Amino acid sequence: MQIYEWHSNATNNYLRYSYGFVDLCYVALADMLQPSRVKHTKVHKGKLKSRTSRGAELSFGTFGLKSEESSWIKSNQLESARRVMARFVQRGGKIWIRVFPDKPRTAKSAEVGMGGGRGALSHFIVPVEAGRLIFEIDGLPEDQAREALRLGAHKLPVKTRVVSRK
Repeated sequence: MQIYEWHSNATNNYLRYSYGFVDLCYVALADMLQPSRVKHTKVHKGKLKSRTSRGAELSFGTFGLKSEESSWIKSNQLESARRVMARFVQRGGKIWIRVFPDKPRTAKSAEVGMGGGRGALSHFIVPVEAGRLIFEIDGLPEDQAREALRLGAHKLPVKTRVVSRK
């Protein structure tokens, strides 16, 4: 099972990427989640599935934010949600990000005519299907955890609901 875990200390922020119980790498983050390298910067758009086949159950935290519809989520939207939740939690709990934006998107600059090939790399997205957990949180009372996840949900472009282990 892949997991991306956010860590923050006094000097820097980094993302721990692990597969099962094996730590694969730590990626230092400047502002937003993005892969350190991309083999192909211009990929096909792809289609969204109606329901997720994986990542639908809580694995780490007590509470989670589950997507109710399928959509693409940008890395800056995930980062904005993570920041508002971390600000609300204030070192009281732990937040896990269960998705990672590793799919590149391109865009042409403004006032450019048709033709001339595909545009330059613009941002990274993650395709999120309905039923997929986006965030998990632990170490907080139920009311605070639900409020933190509600604040994070306002930053995302999909309908979500808070789920718990109970």
